[in-house]
Amino acid sequence: MFKRRFWAVILILLSALIGYFVYSTNWVKVVPATETVATTTISSNHKFKLGLDLNGGIELIYKADTRGIAAGDISGKMNSLKDLIERRVNMFGVSEPIIQIEKVGLVGSDSSEQLIVDLPGATNIEEAIAQVGKTYVLEFKFLKKEYENATSTEGLTLEQTFESTGLTGALLNKASLEFNGTTGEPNVALQFNKDGSDLFAKITKENVGRRLAIILDGNIKSMPVIREEITGGKASISGGFVGSAGIKEAKDLVNNLNLGALPIPIELISTQSIGASLGSEAVAASTHAGLWAFIVISLFLVLWYRLPGLLAVVSLSIYVAINLALFKLIPVTLTAAGIAGFILSLGMAVDANILIFERMKEELARGRVLADAVKEGFARAWLSIRDSNTSSIITAIILYAFSSTPVVKGFALVFGLGVLVSMFTAITASRTLLLAIKHDNAGKIMHFLFGSGAGK
Repeated sequence: MFKRRFWAVILILLSALIGYFVYSTNWVKVVPATETVATTTISSNHKFKLGLDLNGGIELIYKADTRGIAAGDISGKMNSLKDLIERRVNMFGVSEPIIQIEKVGLVGSDSSEQLIVDLPGATNIEEAIAQVGKTYVLEFKFLKKEYENATSTEGLTLEQTFESTGLTGALLNKASLEFNGTTGEPNVALQFNKDGSDLFAKITKENVGRRLAIILDGNIKSMPVIREEITGGKASISGGFVGSAGIKEAKDLVNNLNLGALPIPIELISTQSIGASLGSEAVAASTHAGLWAFIVISLFLVLWYRLPGLLAVVSLSIYVAINLALFKLIPVTLTAAGIAGFILSLGMAVDANILIFERMKEELARGRVLADAVKEGFARAWLSIRDSNTSSIITAIILYAFSSTPVVKGFALVFGLGVLVSMFTAITASRTLLLAIKHDNAGKIMHFLFGSGAGK
């Protein structure tokens, strides 16, 4: 008996520590502005990760153009696209963005790939679209010989005025921001990869005296004269970066050149903006729903099953603490659908306890002593709990694996985790707590406390 009570105390203490971890790591701190630093917001590394519907923000849905890409290469290209967009969004400064790939339609020629970009806390849709989908086109072109001595090429297009060299941003290894040692003006230094370096050296060697235009998104940034062969694959974009706005423009250019071109063309097909106030209302409604569900279930358990019901409430509290800790540690992105899955799994946890208590009642009705009724009740209930929870877990796995909707995947993940934890709390936690109570020579009071319903 001492050993059982010892483990019961340890279980309660560990659960209390888990509950404290959940409570203490959900903080957000606002650091006031100073003369040199703007106001900043710092949050815990283990704060709950809320989805767009609970946190507010912007959702962008893009359709990927996979035409011309071999079927076996699409998955790799989409993953590269996802990683690239994630890096862009991180540079955008959005807290905990959620980037997901979704296959729409039937498998085969009728299916299409979509990229879903959730930006919690973002408010400017136009800025978000520009940051996510923009691709800088960097080209190096020769000014055609017939225009080298012309005073003006006004009215002519770039195609009419310049000829391609084959050197583009696709051969760029990296870009960096530098400052002129004399004027202090910013310029963007370019370093090409091996193929780009070889081509740049060939171009400059064979075309000394010609003008080489550096064109970015159809705009001529500079047009120096080639004086000699340039080896090492280095070039620079200078001029036009004036003042603090120019420095920001140069930094943005460096960032986007380093990110490179998108591996798959994408088309924006849907945008959605959810206000922070709507997100807060959804969080409050979900919290109230969960709290009321817990209160009503707890009242039912205590009023109907008495002492075992009270211990089941303690077990249920352990269940809630473990689930919330897992949500933070994995981490799980909580959406309204996910919270619904959590509340549903709460009912599954209660169901397991009810099966155990009903089996115990049956054993008591057969004349078994209280201690034996408790042990036998758990043994008989286990098979039913195992089978019902296994079927629920299989359902959650199927939903998660085959669903193309992030909302359904979130529901399946939270529900599956909840069912797994409910098996632990029902069999281990409830059993440990019940066996820690002394059942030998139990009198009428103990039989009443272990009874159920309105009867004795």
